[in-house]
Amino acid sequence: MNISQEKIDSLNAIVKINIKPEDYQPRVDKAIKDHAKKAKMPGFRPGMVPVAHIKKMYGKSILVDEVNNMLSDTLNNYINEQQLEVLGQPLPKMDDSKQYNWDFADDFEFNYEVGLAPEFTIDFSSKDKISQYVIKADEETLAARIKNIRKSYGKMTNPAVSADGDVLYAELVQLSPDGSVFDEGISNTASVRLDQVQDEAVKASLIGLKKDDVAVLDFQKAYNNDATRIAAILKVDEDTAAEVKSNFRLTVKNVNRLEESDLNQEFFDKLFGEGTVTTEEEFKAKITEEVEAMYAQDAERKLQNDLYKLSIEKAKFDLPDEFLKRWLKATNEKLTDEELIGGYNDFAQNLKWTLLENKIIKDNKIEIKYEEVFAAAKQRLEAQFRMYSQQPISDEQLSQYTVQFLQNKEEANKIFEEVKAARALDYLKSVVTLEQKEISAKEFGELV
Repeated sequence: MNISQEKIDSLNAIVKINIKPEDYQPRVDKAIKDHAKKAKMPGFRPGMVPVAHIKKMYGKSILVDEVNNMLSDTLNNYINEQQLEVLGQPLPKMDDSKQYNWDFADDFEFNYEVGLAPEFTIDFSSKDKISQYVIKADEETLAARIKNIRKSYGKMTNPAVSADGDVLYAELVQLSPDGSVFDEGISNTASVRLDQVQDEAVKASLIGLKKDDVAVLDFQKAYNNDATRIAAILKVDEDTAAEVKSNFRLTVKNVNRLEESDLNQEFFDKLFGEGTVTTEEEFKAKITEEVEAMYAQDAERKLQNDLYKLSIEKAKFDLPDEFLKRWLKATNEKLTDEELIGGYNDFAQNLKWTLLENKIIKDNKIEIKYEEVFAAAKQRLEAQFRMYSQQPISDEQLSQYTVQFLQNKEEANKIFEEVKAARALDYLKSVVTLEQKEISAKEFGELV
């Protein structure tokens, strides 16, 4: 057997594999014998089918399978031995001029296109400057957050007249175009939150209503054709909600209002634990800290995204684009030409970042330890548990779940890649110049 590489350019190569009968015959003979031992055929006892009979009936298909297996093994071993950094997977290069009899006497030649990773250097330095934003909570944001928290711990009242922010518990009946009740139409009782009504004119028509008052409601106008929200209120599926064009008669059964909790010690203790906060000033300081902690996460995402963009801009190397496009088409049968053209640039940028990330890790001898992967997975699982249950889970249980989670190779690889990306970004943060800039939440919102 002979295998060789023909360089087309720095990013593309052809790997040629020549196989002679003496290369594949031992494998084929063994496969035929193994098949004979397992075969169950009429007229023969199990395991006693003659090898010649198996060869006559199935020899050609076994030959094809074994040659393909040999090709796969040979190609993979060659790539590893030559330490070729390939992108995607080798693609068979079709040659219609070569026709084989598959009669156990053919000399085979197979050619594979290979896309090679580019050679490049990384030139990040302190001359590269990135803004690191520190987002300060403004009074408007704090006031809205405090109001939401006070409402969450507030009490329900039933005012005589509805106001903005109230909830109308009402009977809803579908109407015909002439205003009469639509026979066999949709009818139910539901809660209509005024703060979710998007059309101001519709909202105004629902303010000032009392128990037993009647109003006419156009759902599509009220909720800007939001089928999901309309379906939830009318208790129908989204397709039906999207088709609802008629008005509804709304009869108020009750007006509900969630009053804000008083800023007293009982409220503070519920939020932060007994005695932790004792004054309104301390309460506001705690909320400011909480809001700015959330902003810090947004600022970190912005920093990471800016580092990613800087990396792509400085990635002065090419990819074997035409090969990669062929590979994407070959491995995604449903991928259309339009989808390939539209999505290739994003794919190429992500691939460039992966190459940069790998080089940062390799050149700086950054080791990704199991403890880091375990901690990241544990943190992920803890966040998921908090989403579905307020009951805290013990550290011992969480650790057990994490061990089980990481036994799934696919999930473990995802966490590993996330940790690796984080370590690469941490390296960049240590090299480039981070210029801290204080900014308001509103100004930050305009940046992203």
